[in-house]
Amino acid sequence: MSSTWGETVKISIFGESHGKAIGVVLDGLPAGERIDFDAVALQMGRRAPGRDSTSTPRKESDLPQIVSGILNDTTTGAPLCALIENTNTRSGDYDNLKLVPRPGHADFPAHLRYGGYNDVRGGGHFSGRLTAPLVFAGAVCRQILQRRGIVIGAHVSSIKDVHDDPFDPVRVSEDLLTSLSSVYFPVINESAKQKMLGTIEAARLAQNSVGGVVECAVTGLKAGIGGPLFGGIEPVFSSILFGIPAVKGVEFGAGFGASALFGSENNDPYYCDGEIVKTKTNHAGGILGGISTGMPIIFRAAFKPTPSISLEQDSVDLTAKVDTKLSVHGRHDPCIVPRAVPVVEAAAAIALMNLINLQTGGMER
Repeated sequence: MSSTWGETVKISIFGESHGKAIGVVLDGLPAGERIDFDAVALQMGRRAPGRDSTSTPRKESDLPQIVSGILNDTTTGAPLCALIENTNTRSGDYDNLKLVPRPGHADFPAHLRYGGYNDVRGGGHFSGRLTAPLVFAGAVCRQILQRRGIVIGAHVSSIKDVHDDPFDPVRVSEDLLTSLSSVYFPVINESAKQKMLGTIEAARLAQNSVGGVVECAVTGLKAGIGGPLFGGIEPVFSSILFGIPAVKGVEFGAGFGASALFGSENNDPYYCDGEIVKTKTNHAGGILGGISTGMPIIFRAAFKPTPSISLEQDSVDLTAKVDTKLSVHGRHDPCIVPRAVPVVEAAAAIALMNLINLQTGGMER
């Protein structure tokens, strides 16, 4: 399985949802970086299951056990390995999925790809549970970036057809990003959150699920980071964001909306703010030609509804080759979007570490 990502800072994610443990190895981190593990625990807790009725009732502490790469809370330069135990599994809930795949899930193509040997319990290696080690890796990278003045934050932009206020693409407050990145289910407009909660609860009661969009912003990234074609900010960010289970779309700046504009509307006019060149608008999302402009990086990731739902669905029996019905048992999120926010932030942090290292040859202090 292709579970390794990165060029200068590599991550390798391992484990299955119902195995003994999941984890990650980070290779290429700079030595001498002190890591605040309380801050890491905060990020892990934002993603952890069992917070409220919007998430799965499965409860996991998600406390990472550091195996290597840290001494006295400081990176040593050796590969950093962290293990996260799975302590609350109910594998029997998935017995019927060995022969009857869930619509919308990876069960059927994975069965073909791995000859039926793939672990279907909780989704196995395809499970959203594998985002826990991704969040750990991102929480470490985020602290290293923050010391260089780079701040990352995201919010729940929408749940189904309920929308939060968007970021101001030109003036994104670092205080706002810091506030959003420290809470569960972050929104800019609290009244939107209450409507979102109602939408999720209605789906849960109907034995169904809903999806949504996470909007993320990055400030403090100087102009000139990135490159053209395949090494640009958009392709590097997208390649790790699409590795997050359930992500079905990524857009930067005005995104698909730019296709409905005239060039005169979409172009961001330049001006000088003292000696700094800025743009009056930010339809580009802080990126031109794959390179940072110095304006805030703005992007959005779209998440599909959770495919595991209790509502009866049509499927097939892979052995008998006949149509059948399937009701998914087990514990599942009626909406994964609130828990996905720190995952998107983590992916952005890891991507930025790679982009900056490739450009500078290392993380300048």
